Amino acid sequence: MDIESVLQEFAMQKILVVGDVMVDTYLSGNVNRISPEAPVPVVSIDQKEERPGGAANVALNIKTLGATPLLCSVIGKDESGKSLVRILKNHKISIAGLIHSTNRVTTVKTRIISRNHQMIRYDSETLSNLDNKAEEQLIKVVDATIIKEKPHALIFQDYNKGVLTPRGIDHIIGTCRRRQIFTAVDPKYSNFFSYKNVSLFKPNIRELRNGLNNEFTDLSESALSDIALFLKKRLPHEHMLITLSEHGIFYHGKKKKGIVSAHKRDVSDVSGAGDTVIAIATLSLISGLSLEQSAILSNLAGGLVCEHAGVVPVTKEMLSEAIKNIRP
Repeated sequence: MDIESVLQEFAMQKILVVGDVMVDTYLSGNVNRISPEAPVPVVSIDQKEERPGGAANVALNIKTLGATPLLCSVIGKDESGKSLVRILKNHKISIAGLIHSTNRVTTVKTRIISRNHQMIRYDSETLSNLDNKAEEQLIKVVDATIIKEKPHALIFQDYNKGVLTPRGIDHIIGTCRRRQIFTAVDPKYSNFFSYKNVSLFKPNIRELRNGLNNEFTDLSESALSDIALFLKKRLPHEHMLITLSEHGIFYHGKKKKGIVSAHKRDVSDVSGAGDTVIAIATLSLISGLSLEQSAILSNLAGGLVCEHAGVVPVTKEMLSEAIKNIRP
């Protein structure tokens, strides 16, 4: 695999990301005492950082890998929404596809960190599905973006926050199929079986268990192949990748299947790894790599993310260096 040629192909791609965007906030400080009010540590905050999360992090990964991201979502008409807009602008990611709703709050995940250890996380979010008005607005802005920008692929990034609804999913997949646009999904359990006829179905092992309501433990190639065949009958799709955490990635296509083992890593934080994997896998497949090659590259990139604290994107330089280091 000539990584420089692959990255050149990435630079030619335009990817539309649709789904739940959020702000990942990090409050960092030191613990020097226990609270007199309750037996809990007191963190003296000395740094605050805000990063794009969820579908916005997928868009950022696409950007840092050299491709052009487009982003469609619904956020609140609130201060956190303004923060997300500012963050995206700073990363030179278009905000033209963002809809501001007074009926929702912008999702914010706030993590309190001390000495690179997460003490607690608290979330501010709306979990109900979009109302009819916002749903229709999102469908229209996605359609308009597809017509105007002509993306090479569309990624659904579903975090169960209600932006992706069964009606919206069905409409968007239909639009993409008519225009022969590659579709990929990183599903969650609520809409698990709504993503019929996508090009790439990429659940992680937890969401697969939740979606099937089956806590299976056999992660052999044979067992995963049986699950893949069962899913393809109920949920037609072209390619499947299942991320297996520390066990790597399982891939299943028309002609080949297998497991790509994970590389040994000093894992700091798994946050954002799924965002990176779906971005890399989509870019790889539409750039001409095989499913197996796409799995290898996605597995490598997902592992790189886990070495960093918090949600971070993979850059071209990180990926290129990692490929060089694993070559014999």
